[in-house]
Amino acid sequence: MRLEPQSERTGSQRRAIVRHQGDAFTAGADDVSEEFPVALVFNGISHAVMMATPRDLEAFGTGFALTEGLVARVGDIHDIEVLLHADSAEVQLTIAQQAFLALKDRRRTLAGRTGCGLCGIESLQMLDLLPAPVPRPLPALPLDAVLARAWRELPAHQTLMAATGGVHAAAWCTLDGGILHAFEDVGRHNALDKLVGHLAHAGVDMSRGFVFLSSRASYELVRKAARMGIPMVATISAPTSLAIDIAQQAGMRLVSFCRHSGFVEYTGGAAAS
Repeated sequence: MRLEPQSERTGSQRRAIVRHQGDAFTAGADDVSEEFPVALVFNGISHAVMMATPRDLEAFGTGFALTEGLVARVGDIHDIEVLLHADSAEVQLTIAQQAFLALKDRRRTLAGRTGCGLCGIESLQMLDLLPAPVPRPLPALPLDAVLARAWRELPAHQTLMAATGGVHAAAWCTLDGGILHAFEDVGRHNALDKLVGHLAHAGVDMSRGFVFLSSRASYELVRKAARMGIPMVATISAPTSLAIDIAQQAGMRLVSFCRHSGFVEYTGGAAAS
């Protein structure tokens, strides 16, 4: 597959500000994260418009196609071209004919706002809440040191967060907690798609590590990870009930509130009060 070169963007913009503190104020400038509409176009037909940070868009397009089940494997993507405009972007993907025919059968248009993975869905039946079991569940290993290491290493990979304070990160970790890759975006699901796209292009076995997220664990994040056979999702913040249910159905481990001193693992259904 050929990847077209993409003009580099930093993912942030410098904007004028007035900083107020008590009765004093100071004019200056600050870095803010970029948020652009990004159209995902498959074989010439626009399928989704997501609000995203306009960098790593080749990986984003690939990851979105995979985690949404639009293609079964990275080899079904024959070509990607990224077009950056002044205030928007397009990711044009050429996919295998069989995948494209299936896409047309289930086609829906998404208008994705930041943090939204389901906007524009046509019916409840399209939610796809029954994931297949992950092929290689994570063994019941002690996770204290593993998650503490990932928690310590994540800030070093959050360069855009350090500059703007306004983006999420998705990191790929080895089974001992070392972070190998990380991607940032204003949308947490976009960051995960970028990570998955990168891993797919690199031929990484996604059953041999786990994802560490700076965000909460919501339905769409766990569902995307389950679709890729990722055996564990770890997050800084809380999970939702549906995220816990999806993880349980897929045989994944879900851990949240990860810190250097501990974490919470979600192991089953409703508990007695």
